[in-house]
Amino acid sequence: MWLAIFGAILLFAVGGAAYIVCGFHRFSFIKKLGEKHSFLAWALAFVIAAVVCGAWAFVNAWTAAVVMIHLFIIWLVCDIIAAVIHKIRGKSPERNFAGAAALAVTAVYLGIGWYLDYNIWITNYELHTDKNIGEDMRIVMIADSHLGITLDGERFAEQMERIQALEPDMVIVAGDFVDDESKKADMVRACEALGSLETRYGVYFALGNHDYGYYGENYRDFTPNDLKSALKENGVTFLADSTVTAGEHFYVTGRCDRSNEQRLPIADLVKDLDSSRYNIVIDHQPNDYSAEADAEADLVLSGHTHGGPLIPAGQIGLLIGANDRVYGHEKRGNTDFIVTSGISAWAIPFKTGTKSEIVVIDVV
Repeated sequence: MWLAIFGAILLFAVGGAAYIVCGFHRFSFIKKLGEKHSFLAWALAFVIAAVVCGAWAFVNAWTAAVVMIHLFIIWLVCDIIAAVIHKIRGKSPERNFAGAAALAVTAVYLGIGWYLDYNIWITNYELHTDKNIGEDMRIVMIADSHLGITLDGERFAEQMERIQALEPDMVIVAGDFVDDESKKADMVRACEALGSLETRYGVYFALGNHDYGYYGENYRDFTPNDLKSALKENGVTFLADSTVTAGEHFYVTGRCDRSNEQRLPIADLVKDLDSSRYNIVIDHQPNDYSAEADAEADLVLSGHTHGGPLIPAGQIGLLIGANDRVYGHEKRGNTDFIVTSGISAWAIPFKTGTKSEIVVIDVV
């Protein structure tokens, strides 16, 4: 389904590109050129459109497509508004004010999106449990760093310093730590940064769909096993359909990602656990809520959705049933579910429907 949506986005971008070229062709200096040199005028309009939108391809093709789609939609809206104003006034302006407005609004809108993605906020939750957990517990969760988009290894390490200052009892990494475009040097540095964290109960990691790699083990300069080894070498507990105890009162269960056809049902993972202990489940994709609530997990932590990074991506995900929740906290029965918008983004360095975050959960 998502491949079909991404395909539609690319087709939409191509159609939008034609509209944008026509929009640039309406600027007075190009129209004047077109009076004598029609071909040159269209070629210039095309080149300007290619520079404005296509230059983003230095990030990746998806970013260029997103910029083009936003410019197309905003330009179309500006043209409609301009047409209404012109009809009311009874005359057309000599200059392409709609085009100028579209460029300015798009730049501001996506500039805000970049700011919301690149900067990282702290989001706090307080949860209550009737179980005996000894002292109150502070869990810090991150997900979706997708190393290489807005976070390289060194900037990730800086964020771990921020996390250390929060005095966590436990740190959870809920998948998509790396991406297909991530570099081994960044991966190794980020693992070292995770290993430097000082906590009461440790750092726990579960895989996301991008951690496995979509293009085979030879596409990037490290393998999933290299990632697993680097995590373990730095004292990070790697969980793949497995459970460990944390102190006297907690379990941490890390599920394989939903994309792994071999992953076990949650009921099988928790059936032999002591129900008096507080069980924290890491499940990268938030789409097994009914089973996890039935299994009486106490807290389920997920990422994957990026909080609906671009409007209306989150709403589409819910509409097609890809996820049970896009962002935030929900309680079903005795189970608390929290989905983070992630500490970075996948592929596209903009967030217009959410912001990047580190999640702090105080269990009391």
